[in-house]
Amino acid sequence: MKLAVAITGASGVELGKKFIEYLPSHIDIHLVVSDNAKVVESFEHQNITLHSDKDIASSISSGSFGVDATAIIPCSMNSLAKISYGIADNLPTRIASVAIKEQKKLLLAPRELPFSPIALENMLKLSRLGVIIAPPVMGYYSDSNSLEDMERFIIGKWYDLLGIENELYRRWER
Repeated sequence: MKLAVAITGASGVELGKKFIEYLPSHIDIHLVVSDNAKVVESFEHQNITLHSDKDIASSISSGSFGVDATAIIPCSMNSLAKISYGIADNLPTRIASVAIKEQKKLLLAPRELPFSPIALENMLKLSRLGVIIAPPVMGYYSDSNSLEDMERFIIGKWYDLLGIENELYRRWER
């Protein structure tokens, strides 16, 4: 599986980093980190190709490259608005545009509280286009006992939505 991951904005960057850290080793990861995220620290994942957020001619910006799914975690309100209006002026917004055009899975994890009416309208518009809008919302039913448990639950739910098998959280049983 080829997975494009973009980290935009500064709030919630740790969740984006953990999303990558928990990924199975067989996934081919193409990572874009915005200047605002400022997290180009070393990732210990072996299958990461790092792309500049300014390189809109990057391999992952083309539908013919064959990215299977795209996740933007966190997704800044600026990126969300641009994606909603088809503005593809940087690599994260370009790969989102390509995912929509190619009808591939696109997961956006907006991180803001509260959401403005404009952001909610943008999310609704994108949802109607098939984009998965999945903010990092706590699941009180997840039986989490720590912040790390809650993060694993949220990331596990994102993986589920993208079709990535995982055992990051306890699932309901009979």
